[in-house]
Amino acid sequence: MAKGDDIQERLIDFAVGLIQLTTKLTKSSAEKHVANQILRSGTSPAPNYAEARSAESSNDFIHKLKIALK
Repeated sequence: MAKGDDIQERLIDFAVGLIQLTTKLTKSSAEKHVANQILRSGTSPAPNYAEARSAESSNDFIHKLKIALK
C-alpha cells in the first residue's frame, strides 16, 4: 500500500458511512436539510485529497490541501 492510500481509503469509508446515515434522515424538512449538508461536507474530503495527491510538488500538495480546507 502506497503512502497516503490508508488516508484515502479511510476518507472513502467515512463518506460511505455518512451516506448510509443520511438515508435515515429524510423524514422532516429539517432532517433533509441537515442530511444534505452532511452529504456535501462529508463526501468532499476524499476527492479533494485525491486531487492533492496528484500534486506536482510538496508545495503544490500543501496548496491543494489548503484549498480543500476552505
